[in-house]
Amino acid sequence: MPIKIPNNLPATSILEKENIFVMYDDRAYSQDIRPLKILILNLMPIKSVTETQLLRLLGNSPLQVEVDFIYTASYTPQNTSQEHLTQFYGTFADVKHKNYDGFIITGAPVEQMDFEEVDYWEEVCGIMEWSKTHAYSTFHICWGSQAGLYYHYGIKKYPVSPKVFGVYKHKRNVDYEPLFRGFDDEFYVPHSRHTEVRKEDIEKIPELTILSEAEGEAGIYAVANLEKRQFFITGHAEYDPMTLKAEYDRDIKAGMDMHIPCNYYPNNDPTQVPLVKWRSVANLLFGNWLNYYVYQETPFDLTKLFYNNGIG
Repeated sequence: MPIKIPNNLPATSILEKENIFVMYDDRAYSQDIRPLKILILNLMPIKSVTETQLLRLLGNSPLQVEVDFIYTASYTPQNTSQEHLTQFYGTFADVKHKNYDGFIITGAPVEQMDFEEVDYWEEVCGIMEWSKTHAYSTFHICWGSQAGLYYHYGIKKYPVSPKVFGVYKHKRNVDYEPLFRGFDDEFYVPHSRHTEVRKEDIEKIPELTILSEAEGEAGIYAVANLEKRQFFITGHAEYDPMTLKAEYDRDIKAGMDMHIPCNYYPNNDPTQVPLVKWRSVANLLFGNWLNYYVYQETPFDLTKLFYNNGIG
C-alpha cells in the first residue's frame, strides 16, 4: 500500500525512482480506506533529507500511511526555506487538537547542549506531554530518544569522547520482542552522536526495558516502555548510504579532528564507496513498529484513543 504525502513534496521524485508507492492527497481522498495517521516532529536541519529517509521506510509497508510534518514554532529552522515549511509543514498549534496512530520525534543537532538550554526545549516538552494522550505509539530517534528519556523518566545524557560515529554491531537483549521480529542475532546500525545514556540509569526505571545494545562504545540502542508503546532508539537506521560520509567530509572540511566512521568504508579507506550493512534492519525496524505497535492495536476510530490508551 502507498504512503500518502502532500502534493509536490520534494521527496516524492526520489521515492518514485525507488519504486516506493506514493499516493497524492487528491487520489487518497477517493479511497474508502482509513490510513494510519503518523505525525513527525522534524528537528533535523535539512528537513527534506530526513523527510525522504523516513518516508522511504514508512512507505515500504502493506499499510496505507498518511503523514503530517511539524516544526518548532519557538525556533525558526535556518537550513530549510520558509517556503518549504509553509507548504509542507505545520506547527504544534495546527495539530494539537488531533489524534494520531503514531508519532516520530527525530534527532537534532543540539545534543552537546543541556536540554534546558535548547531554544525549543519547552515547546518539545509540551509536545511530548501531549503525545501521551494523543498518539497511540511514539518513536524517538537519537537526540529525540535522549530528550524523551529525560522528560518522561529523568534519565540524563552524558558526553562521550571520541564521538560515537560509524556502523556498529548490535544484539537483541529480549527474545521474541515484536519490534525486532525477523532480525538476525547480530545486526548493524549507524550511530552519530557526542553523548550517551547509561545502562545503569535505565535499569533503575522498572517501566523501561532495554531491547538492544551495541558492541563497544555505542552502548544502548533501543529502550522501550512496552506498556505505553514508547520507543527510544539512539541510532540512525534511517540513514542513507552516504549520510555518514557527508557528516565526515563536512567535519574534516571544517578542520575538526574527526575519526573515520567505524565499520563504514571498505578497508577503512574514505576514498572507497561505503558498504551498506543496515538497509534491511531499517526496513524491518520501521515495518515492525508500524505493524505490531500501531496498526494491530490502534482503534479504528481515533476519537476513542483516550480510552484504548488506558488513560481516559
